[in-house]
Amino acid sequence: MTPGLIAENLNSSRQTISKHIQILNECELLNQTQSGREIYYHFNPQKMKAIADWLEPYRKLWEGRFTAIEDLLNEMQTKRKIKKIVN
Repeated sequence: MTPGLIAENLNSSRQTISKHIQILNECELLNQTQSGREIYYHFNPQKMKAIADWLEPYRKLWEGRFTAIEDLLNEMQTKRKIKKIVN
């Protein structure tokens, strides 16, 4: 898509979209092609895959931590219910 079309679809200004595109382009997350005066931007799937692969161990780490927190909260809630029943 062109920056103008992206801005239109996201209900944002073209200037804002251009700033984000510049950052994504610098990180090689976008590829660009030019057709006449228009520049079209496309996601770079290889770079997206590399980022996803890099993030995976952290995702697993945080998923484990959130599961542990959920387990602890469930245990605390169960103890609280039992305490109410006993009292």
